[in-house]
Amino acid sequence: MEHNDKTMVGTTIIMIRKDNQIVIAGDGQVSLGHTIIKNNAKKVRRLGSGKNVIAGFAGATADALTLFDRLEAKLEQFPNQLTRAAVELAKDWRMDRYLRRLEAMMLVGDKQCSFVLTGNGDVLEPEEGVIAIGSGGNYALAAAKALFNSEFNAKEIAEKSMKIASEICVYTNNNLVIETIEIK
Repeated sequence: MEHNDKTMVGTTIIMIRKDNQIVIAGDGQVSLGHTIIKNNAKKVRRLGSGKNVIAGFAGATADALTLFDRLEAKLEQFPNQLTRAAVELAKDWRMDRYLRRLEAMMLVGDKQCSFVLTGNGDVLEPEEGVIAIGSGGNYALAAAKALFNSEFNAKEIAEKSMKIASEICVYTNNNLVIETIEIK
């Protein structure tokens, strides 16, 4: 990603679905150019009236918060239907002139499904239960894929993968926010 001193860059968000857990973990670093502005941002949160959906974002903070609000509204409109809410948000995101300019990506999941949402209108279901986004996303993804068939559970894999990403990507720290949903 090309940037200048006024461009906010970087973050790492990972989502892992393994056995009886779905986990989204995100780092807390916000950078402006080559300067760390904040060390403990919360880029992962629970959404929906029952707080039964977890989501994490990478990209411009204000844009991502707008998308969180829009997804929450779709979840109110389509309760317990994450797939429908995600598709409707993606359609709006692609069609609406204001939303089209938003620069962010989201990972969302509930007990049944998980998706990557992009401004291109994509609603992508990850293969093999692992997906990551952001500047350190590929590092975290590689680490998680290497650990996926180990004895570690989803949360442990997320923690270890994020630690590895934070040691490689200068725009990612190890100050994590992790949300977990137990799948019964």
